[in-house]
Amino acid sequence: MPDAYILGIESSCDETAAAVVRSGEQVISNVVASQIATHQPYGGVVPELASREHLRAIVPVVRQALAEAKQTYDSVDAIAVTQGPGLAGALLVGISYAKALAFALDKPLIAVNHLEGHIHAVLLDLSQDQLSQNQLSQNHERQKGNHELQFPVLALVVSGGHTHLYLARQNDRSWIYENIGHTRDDAAGEAFDKVAKLLGLGYPGGPVIDRLSPHGNPNAVKFPPAQIKHADRRGRKDGRSVELVSDSNDDHPRFDFSYSGIKTAIVRYVEAHNMRKGIDARRKALSQIAKPKLEDYLARCDRRTLDLVASFQRAIVGDLVGKTLAAARAYDVATLFVTGGVAANQELRQTFEREGAKEGLPVYFPSRPLSTDNAAMIAAAAFPKFQVKDFAPMDFSAEAGLALR
Repeated sequence: MPDAYILGIESSCDETAAAVVRSGEQVISNVVASQIATHQPYGGVVPELASREHLRAIVPVVRQALAEAKQTYDSVDAIAVTQGPGLAGALLVGISYAKALAFALDKPLIAVNHLEGHIHAVLLDLSQDQLSQNQLSQNHERQKGNHELQFPVLALVVSGGHTHLYLARQNDRSWIYENIGHTRDDAAGEAFDKVAKLLGLGYPGGPVIDRLSPHGNPNAVKFPPAQIKHADRRGRKDGRSVELVSDSNDDHPRFDFSYSGIKTAIVRYVEAHNMRKGIDARRKALSQIAKPKLEDYLARCDRRTLDLVASFQRAIVGDLVGKTLAAARAYDVATLFVTGGVAANQELRQTFEREGAKEGLPVYFPSRPLSTDNAAMIAAAAFPKFQVKDFAPMDFSAEAGLALR
């Protein structure tokens, strides 16, 4: 089959992205317009502002992606776009533009699940680097060819809006997914952002906490693990513990997450140790610096704050790694993927790599540029659909809560 060039469009949250990917494997261009500066004053993503910024950015971003790939609207073979999950208004901007392009150019239109895109971000890196297992252990950002993948694959998708565990199996050219765990409340990345906001560290919080954590004592503050004892109301009818309930088979274990409790624990710790005055001063000082550097944060964080940040990150990482590896053992998986924005976290990567090696389980990550939302992953995930002509009808719409199956 000749090479296929797919133009991918992503607008599920606060980044407008477009990319051209060849045959689901090679990234030819990958352009991302970030909205961090727009949402930073509010400490989080404002949906209405996100939609407005997508409207401003989508045309120039797509044009830039095509130009960098030395492609034209006419030369690409198909157009792929994120259908969901995500913010409804943001998704509709990308979908409306993709539909208009497909209609005007008479090109196939492919609807992609954002979560599957994150999983295919790992495959993109796997396909572009041909390394031995020894080389992999030396540099986990460069990985083996995907022809060597062993199934079943367990994929942890962890970001600001999602914390999911998927058991993936191959079916002909496509993958099928079974959800065996998700967050009951806050996603892990959301917890990072909320705690950073609470401590006056700004937005986005994940990268700041990751950079500050090595400067604190991760054992200074003890956070008890989340205890999930009630049945998940989403799709389950009995009252048994969630760890014993699965969406598809009651005999299979389930591994859900919860991060609202640790956020509450941080609030109580701040109150108990009278940290509010220092937090307010730090927030004010950092707001006056356009692009704070690590030394700016360190100069405004006392020892107690640094220890709290390091202990918080250690607790989140420990929970993610512990439950994911327990799921890997329970389902006897052959390969582990860790992907999504939080997969860029240095401690998370190191811990997964170390603990996975102990169990003889290969663990793969996307490169850091492909960990966060991007359109290359959307174009890559669209390629199997392109091969079997699984095209979207022109009347499809955004699905904010789209499930991955």
